[in-house]
Amino acid sequence: MSAPELDDDLRHALEAFCARARVLVASDYDGCIAPIQPRPDMAVPHPESLAALRDCAQRPNTLAAMVSGRARDDLAAISGVADAPTDGLVLVGSHGAEFDTGFDQPLTVDQQALLDRIIDEFRSLAARFAGTSVETKPASTTLHVRNASESDAAEALALAAAGPASWPGVHVTEGKAVVELAVIETSKGLALDRLRDEFGADAVLYLGDDVTDEKAFAHLRTDSGDVGIKVGSGETGAAFRVPTTDHVATVLEFVAARR
Repeated sequence: MSAPELDDDLRHALEAFCARARVLVASDYDGCIAPIQPRPDMAVPHPESLAALRDCAQRPNTLAAMVSGRARDDLAAISGVADAPTDGLVLVGSHGAEFDTGFDQPLTVDQQALLDRIIDEFRSLAARFAGTSVETKPASTTLHVRNASESDAAEALALAAAGPASWPGVHVTEGKAVVELAVIETSKGLALDRLRDEFGADAVLYLGDDVTDEKAFAHLRTDSGDVGIKVGSGETGAAFRVPTTDHVATVLEFVAARR
């Protein structure tokens, strides 16, 4: 199957981006590097997308990263990047809060106790509603409702919102058929800022598909050559859009070839 085409406006923006001296190329994992699957453990990467992102990481003056809502260890395992630690890819987990050095600050005793309470509440909800599941992370926990009936999904999310999501000290991140509650503040936008500053990038490219990626798009500086690309449908603050994960591979291959 031939690679999908990119529209002229996006191609021109990518050409200008690739002409910058130092750049950061970053992408969400689920829904971008990997197609969305019924269960998180099924989301293996699109081989061409992962290969192209790895190629970007090997280009001169180019930093490549995956910025995911997953825990960083889970991201490494599911993507296979853990098996190739020398490929230069940077992994950022927990919606931008978890780098290779861990979290900036360890959880306090009170934060850990709060997280344990949230996990217990989510597990109780999952036991009540078929098709829901709970994912635990170092500083947060996620309630997945993608495989539940429409009515059960809505009720489970409503109970989560009225219950643990309303507790003091809880930070709420809503996505597609998922709600995540953290006991520390997370932001993919702040993660991009950190990567940009540490690398000294002149411009940033970011691909994202979910509500959580809007925080990243909001931190892009389009007047400085940054490029934000929304993958799929839905409202977005990104300047550009591609319809499928196949297009993500095309974007990353385009960048790797011109860097």
